[in-house]
Amino acid sequence: MFIAHLPSGYILATSLLRHIRPVPIAASAVIAAGIAGAMAPDFDMVYFHLIDHRQTHHHRYFTHWPVFWLPLTVAALLWCIRAKQSKASFLASVFCLGGLLHLVLDSFVGDIWWFAPFLDRPYALFTVPARFTPWWLSFILHWSFAVELAICLWALVLYRRRSRPFIPRSPERDGGVCRS
Repeated sequence: MFIAHLPSGYILATSLLRHIRPVPIAASAVIAAGIAGAMAPDFDMVYFHLIDHRQTHHHRYFTHWPVFWLPLTVAALLWCIRAKQSKASFLASVFCLGGLLHLVLDSFVGDIWWFAPFLDRPYALFTVPARFTPWWLSFILHWSFAVELAICLWALVLYRRRSRPFIPRSPERDGGVCRS
């Protein structure tokens, strides 16, 4: 994925807010945790650019390993179940679910080492051929980018629905006609 991680975190968080009641914390905090979690595996880009000087594919770092995110997610969910009204446990769970979502989305067209560090083999559903320079044009001009745009559009629709104020119907707004 190239641009859809942030919107996917928003979709994840708003979906959890819609399906889990009661939520022990403000919706804005849940959304922030979902977005941060969905972006978290890419925090390794700082190391990738500043220290590693782009020598190692950043998906090879532990921040992109499922063996890192799965135990964290299980621990956070168990903590959340055990401490029912704990705000920290709920936020940690949302954050970790966002991290796992990131890896699933990266597996669409990006290599993820699903069995690292035990097996040095990347997995991806589809491959983006390197056809253009600079490299990122190959991603933007590939059909899979339409999926990313669809995720962004979905997040935008959800955001618009959530931010629209509720205005009750009134006979005046309906042209004086009262409808049942």
